[in-house]
Amino acid sequence: MDKFESMSAFTQVIEEGSFAAAARKMQLSRSAVNKLVINLENHLGVQLLYRTTRQVTPTDNGRAFYERCIDILSSLEEAELAVSQQHSEPKGTLKINAPMSFGISFLGSRIAEFMTRYTEIKIQLTLEDRFVDPISEGYDLVIRIGSPTESPSLVAHPIAVIPRVICAAPSYLKARGMPNNAYELKQHSCLHYSYLTTGYQWQFIHQGQEERVTVDAVFSSNNGEVLRDAAVRGLGIVLLPDFIVEREIQRGELQIVLPHHQSPQLTLCVIYPINRHLSTKVQLFTQFLQECFS
Repeated sequence: MDKFESMSAFTQVIEEGSFAAAARKMQLSRSAVNKLVINLENHLGVQLLYRTTRQVTPTDNGRAFYERCIDILSSLEEAELAVSQQHSEPKGTLKINAPMSFGISFLGSRIAEFMTRYTEIKIQLTLEDRFVDPISEGYDLVIRIGSPTESPSLVAHPIAVIPRVICAAPSYLKARGMPNNAYELKQHSCLHYSYLTTGYQWQFIHQGQEERVTVDAVFSSNNGEVLRDAAVRGLGIVLLPDFIVEREIQRGELQIVLPHHQSPQLTLCVIYPINRHLSTKVQLFTQFLQECFS
């Protein structure tokens, strides 16, 4: 039994979610991948996967073994690169997950620049705003905007600070009036980002004091651009990262509300499994993002 091939097949099944998808990724038949995993289970004497007609999920032993396999295979990849002296020309696929709004506003042109610089690296980019576990979902790195993640199995590399602003359309403020303080937001229609970790509480710092207000969310969404467009239409007051609303504020389509109140800043982070810290592709992309924000 080729242990490395069996381990690779096992990790691909978990990351792709099925034997068929793993077989396509490895360019093998489904039966060949299934046989590799069965041989691995027989060799170890434990069941690694729960199999149903609809999905494949790891057992507790399978989850623990998967993390060790990722570590071993990643180290093997680095060793092969070192021996073949390919660090100067990195190769392979980099799987990235990033927030929707940030990806649309920022990443497209930057990734094109990165791939022009490193022509042998392929990128698989998925955009979504939900929390993503890079280990269980098979991503090399995840880009997130929020509070830095604390996990013994993940590395969170801060890239930049992202300010947030509260704003509304001039038409809304003309009709409803400008709030004079944070607590007056309770009397206003607010547009709420539904993945906010504080729930419907908006936080502010005013004159050195923290203020928390539970807002009346007339419209909630898990996407900042949707909320921004609703605010431009005069639907209500919105609290968003500045890069989402900066253009509309410059055009006068949105107006800053409560300019002397600061909302806690967010952190743009690159998050990756701790066993990926030696990956040349992950290091290069992390350094590239740092350059973009320097």
